[in-house]
Amino acid sequence: MDKPLIANAFGTLGAVCWSIQLAPQIILNYRRHSASGLSPGFMLFWAWAGIPLGVYNIVSGFNYALWVQPQILTCLSLVTWGQCYYYERQWSVREVLFLASSLGFLMGGLEAGLIFALRVGLARGIKWPLTLMAVLAALLLALGVIEQYIAIYKNGSVHGISFLFCGIDALGDVTSIISVIFESKLNILGLVIYGVEFILWCGVFACGFYFKWIPGISRILSKRRERYAVAGSTAQTPVSGAISLQDLPSSTSVFRTATAEDRLRARHAQG
Repeated sequence: MDKPLIANAFGTLGAVCWSIQLAPQIILNYRRHSASGLSPGFMLFWAWAGIPLGVYNIVSGFNYALWVQPQILTCLSLVTWGQCYYYERQWSVREVLFLASSLGFLMGGLEAGLIFALRVGLARGIKWPLTLMAVLAALLLALGVIEQYIAIYKNGSVHGISFLFCGIDALGDVTSIISVIFESKLNILGLVIYGVEFILWCGVFACGFYFKWIPGISRILSKRRERYAVAGSTAQTPVSGAISLQDLPSSTSVFRTATAEDRLRARHAQG
């Protein structure tokens, strides 16, 4: 089994998933000239998450796909963040480009500096900064997902949440976890980084099941019970025009007519 090849393949799938989830959103925002429903804070958390994640993946010696993945996440998150300010807060194109590009250069320089510093530290046997990068990456990725929980709590529903978006991101986490597993040396912190976000996405899907599927299933079951109840009551009700002998004193009372009663009175009078 070629473990490095498998690790690189799944790492590439993870990078593709994290690209696919945001690129269509960027295109959609551009076409409709709106970023309604998107949280700029959510996007900024993910943009910053790419820095410690990139540092950790590169310094840990993961495959190249996992090196590129955080850079894609940061760039696309910054573009989406800029769209939120341009379309929803009416910032000018110049303002958005200046702020987003400034943040991008700052993040890139910070990541490069941290990579150099942590490699020097590891050469001297100092490992805690690398652990700190893993913790920060997991925390920032988690904060981005927690935004979804806050929206669910405020609205009391999952209205406005794209489960396709969530699913693609969760798939990126799964493929990245598999990629880390197939690295030459198993990296527990790498599993934790992607695993934390994946677990939180599972919670979002559980909320979707609770708010969307359970009420729908309950309505279907309720309608079925109503149909069965109506069918049962119809079966017990006598058919119109039918003759029921159950509550009558005798069968003759049913056929007794006024003419027949008059004839009986006449006979008694003659007797």
